Amino acid sequence: MSRPVNLYTAESFSPEEADILRRYFTNLDEPVFALVNLPEVVKGALFARYSRSMSSLRRLFLDEFVDDLDITGDITIDATVGLRRAEALYDRVFFEYGDDSVAQLGGVHLACEQASNLLTKVLEWGRLMAYLEQSTRYIAYDQRLGGRYRYYRDSQVLNSSLGTRYVGDIDRMFSTYSELVPVMQDFFRANVPKESGDSDFAYRQAIKARALDSIRGLLPAASLSNVGVYGTGQAYEALLLRMRAHPLPESRFYADMMLTELRKVIPSFLKRVDLPDRGGLTSRYLADNRGAMEDLAGRVFGDAVGGPVADDSVDLVDFDPDGETKMIAAMLYPHTSLADRTVESRVRAMPAAERVAVARAYCGDRQNRRHRPGRALERVYYRFDVLSDYGAFRDLQRHRMLTVEWQPLSPRHGYVRPSAVDAAGEDERFDAVMARSARLYEALTAEFSDQASYAVALAYRIRYSMQMNAREAMHMVELRTTPQGHPAYRRVCQRMHTLIAEEAGHAAVAELMSFVNHSADPGLGRLDAENRVERLRTVQSHPSSDLSAGRDGEDDGGLAQG
Repeated sequence: MSRPVNLYTAESFSPEEADILRRYFTNLDEPVFALVNLPEVVKGALFARYSRSMSSLRRLFLDEFVDDLDITGDITIDATVGLRRAEALYDRVFFEYGDDSVAQLGGVHLACEQASNLLTKVLEWGRLMAYLEQSTRYIAYDQRLGGRYRYYRDSQVLNSSLGTRYVGDIDRMFSTYSELVPVMQDFFRANVPKESGDSDFAYRQAIKARALDSIRGLLPAASLSNVGVYGTGQAYEALLLRMRAHPLPESRFYADMMLTELRKVIPSFLKRVDLPDRGGLTSRYLADNRGAMEDLAGRVFGDAVGGPVADDSVDLVDFDPDGETKMIAAMLYPHTSLADRTVESRVRAMPAAERVAVARAYCGDRQNRRHRPGRALERVYYRFDVLSDYGAFRDLQRHRMLTVEWQPLSPRHGYVRPSAVDAAGEDERFDAVMARSARLYEALTAEFSDQASYAVALAYRIRYSMQMNAREAMHMVELRTTPQGHPAYRRVCQRMHTLIAEEAGHAAVAELMSFVNHSADPGLGRLDAENRVERLRTVQSHPSSDLSAGRDGEDDGGLAQG
């Protein structure tokens, strides 16, 4: 599918900059491009920095990385023309004989820029890929791109009678957000004063994070983001087939751009994507199934929709009442020569104290949340039905070792207004944006049912299910309840932990999750983490300093997770 002209803002570079960039990026003017001819550590560091920068990846590379690299040997390279190399072996083994495992052996770092917050959820759906997304916590969206606010302008909408209204309404949403950035920073500075042990830099960063946290709900789902993706050829093929079957036009346009760039790096792995009898057939299958299920659900449920609710909800809808017994058996199984049924039978006869002793021994002495027990915890499962604001969902959805399904984003479930907005006296301006968002959504729905969600502010709630085993639950709830986490997803994961202990009755599982933090209000939650980072910077600047000053057994709390 060809994309509309001028849909994306092109970057400009000086001739000298372009000469450098051509060696490492597969194009210089599209929002999707692959990274080549760079050490893996540099590509990884670029993506890590990417998530907290307003700069594009190419600009970030020029400004912060190129001076530290020896590029003298790369003068003759021109990555923009593609990699012309012999691929007869891959063609024969992979394409002709269909050995899909070969496509797991080639990986690509791909930058995906100017993607809407609806598209980022499509990009991040696959399990066997790695993602870093631009953060709404550290980057203020009051900065413009090419003179315009940073949101997706769907060409079908813009060319319709609603085009002018779409731009006008979303511009006003961004304007209110921009006006409230300094207001909320002043509010937090006034209410959470700097302590003597806080560095100026750490305090400023923590204030900024809390301010942006409190108003990110004003941003529409059309807001643009940058996503760094790393995956194998097989993973990209699966992603592209899903994107080509997606009802959102942006997804299909973007898939074509991704395919063009990936074929410059791993062409053999992607030959099947647009063949009518291979990838084309698979994409049609996915699209037909989606359409059939939407029609069937419409016949079953008719016009019934969920209405506005008073609060978020987390409901434990399914679990195995016998899960802890099976988990204890799984802990012991690899250390015996007995059949699984025999081990489980012996565990059922154990007194409770003995079972607890097994679980504690298996878990060991965890010094921090990165010390994770083994796969026996995967014997237990939980399924949650969650209703939270879209901002929290977009963070939790990136936990890809679980099963997550979500319903369409709309204003029907109401929205969450942070208490800090009320305390700052900005509730009326916040509510006005929510009302504008809902009216624009309703106007778009009749003609553009798939694109209408672009208008929905991130503060509106979305319903989604999350099914996970206990090992993934441990990872997620420990990470997402750290004090530096966003309050919205902290509440969701705190509730999950409580339900595992009390409703499922899996007290032993809940006890193993020893780094879950149930504090209600962490204040400037990012402050401790920012102080640690600042101390580490000082240590690195003065190697004679005590390195332990920057480390206290904690971690970054998933800084790159948004």
